[in-house]
Amino acid sequence: MVDEELEKIMKKKLEEMKSRKEQEILELTDSNFDKAIVGDTPVIVDFWATWCGPCQFMLPIFERIAKKYKTVRFARLNVDDAPGISQRYGVYSIPTFIVFNNGEPIDKAMGAIGEPGLHMLAQKYA
Repeated sequence: MVDEELEKIMKKKLEEMKSRKEQEILELTDSNFDKAIVGDTPVIVDFWATWCGPCQFMLPIFERIAKKYKTVRFARLNVDDAPGISQRYGVYSIPTFIVFNNGEPIDKAMGAIGEPGLHMLAQKYA
């Protein structure tokens, strides 16, 4: 015999899990970049390229960290598709991770910093 109260709790938890939206990583371009970095929610932007091995190494780590921090937004910008934006923020090596708040860069980490490095960067602004 199933406990009615337990069944209600399980049903409620299942609904919560279904409704919880997984954080999306925003793909940035020349046309949406400036709009994406404004606002008082910190945004960590991964500057990357398809041909960059360390960038490919960091992608699954970036995706995992994005799931953990709900108060920080995560976005990616392919430097080959938006060279002007890369130059504007002095991105000359990739991957580079820049944290923006209210449209301004407030922190930066360069290279394949691994999960601990990305975690520390996100934790500072969560």
